Amino acid sequence: MFPAIGLVVLIVMVFGGFVFTGGALGPVMEAIPHEMLIIGGAGVGSLIIGNSMKELKALGGGIAKVLKGPKYKKQDYLDTIFLVSKLMKMLRMDGPIALEPHVEDPKSSAIFAEYPRLLADHTLVNLIADTLRLVVVSSGTLDVHAVEDVMDNAIKTHHHEVEGPQGALQSLSDALPALGIVAAVLGVVKTMGAIDKPPAILGGMIGSALVGTFMGVLLAYGLVGPLANRLRQVIDADAAIYHTVKQIIIASLHGHPQPLVIEAARSGIAHANQPAFAEVFDGLRGR
Repeated sequence: MFPAIGLVVLIVMVFGGFVFTGGALGPVMEAIPHEMLIIGGAGVGSLIIGNSMKELKALGGGIAKVLKGPKYKKQDYLDTIFLVSKLMKMLRMDGPIALEPHVEDPKSSAIFAEYPRLLADHTLVNLIADTLRLVVVSSGTLDVHAVEDVMDNAIKTHHHEVEGPQGALQSLSDALPALGIVAAVLGVVKTMGAIDKPPAILGGMIGSALVGTFMGVLLAYGLVGPLANRLRQVIDADAAIYHTVKQIIIASLHGHPQPLVIEAARSGIAHANQPAFAEVFDGLRGR
């Protein structure tokens, strides 16, 4: 919603301000399709050159993330705390053998089935199941710091992968002003080929060429750059839930009391999604 609102504000303020100060939109509107053909085509070409098909598809998904916003809400964090805490309680009370079927096949697990939205999140489920599988097969003899290192590496790898679209957008943003200059130079070349034309015609051709520079800068700093920045914010926000999983598992393996485990999980959650301590504690006590 907000990206769409921002786009409307951008267009209204830039072009409305131009008209308000006495500018004529006609020549600009006439030049934009031709300049955008060059700038947009060059931009798309550069994306194709610099990315594989997989990365280009991920870029489309990244744009969708910008429009939707962060994936996880407060209830998702609560459910994650409840899910992982229940698994860790089973490990502590019943031992690795009781936990094993749940982490070997989460889709068939009665515990995971209580949280269908989380069960559908393959990355989150794999992080939980793969980590606890290590604990199960080692019969609890693993060094906790080694488990933490494994989780950090898994989270880092996932984060690096989902950051790909953000990097592609940022690279495109950095390139657009120069591509705008390319369009402007071609417009000047065209103008020089018509140097014998009357001043009024030459003025229009020069103005059309300058629209290329204008569009390159506007797209870079008014649209694509902000999209890349917002995508980074969404990616960082969504990554918090993986750290919540990590905090519960590591704090539990250290043998910390439940209140400290809860606080370790809550501490890394943004205030907008952070459940109250009592909300988590009471929810766990009722499960």
